[in-house]
Amino acid sequence: MAELKTKRNSASVEKFLNGVKDEQKRADCFEILKLMEEAAGAPAEMWGTSIVGFGRYRYKYASGREGDWMLTGFSPRAQNITLYIMAGFDGYKDLLDGLGKHSTGKSCLYINRLEQVDKKVLKKLVKQSVAHMKKNNPVLGPTKE
Repeated sequence: MAELKTKRNSASVEKFLNGVKDEQKRADCFEILKLMEEAAGAPAEMWGTSIVGFGRYRYKYASGREGDWMLTGFSPRAQNITLYIMAGFDGYKDLLDGLGKHSTGKSCLYINRLEQVDKKVLKKLVKQSVAHMKKNNPVLGPTKE
């Protein structure tokens, strides 16, 4: 089995976000950082070289593969800002309908600018997703690298 490349590490979240070239995207990311820290109740940590994650849970697949992953997170990508809603989007139709301009993948929420979405709705979505993940998975406490 191949080892997962994206792992939690001790790189500086602030340094990473300050390296985002687009000024508006950088400002949006710092605002999302605060929103997610509050909603997840966990500090930000780098996952790999380009994902800011919050909290951790333990997963185990039927195949036997297991590992640790973030409860929620985001990444400033070239095309958009990707937010990781680990619970997926089943059961969140009402929130998504009121969110504003976005698109989704399996557990990815894509936004172009934070001003195009309702921040209260976004925070509620993150909070509910984190609660779902905590309820259904073993949650791991903070540790130092």
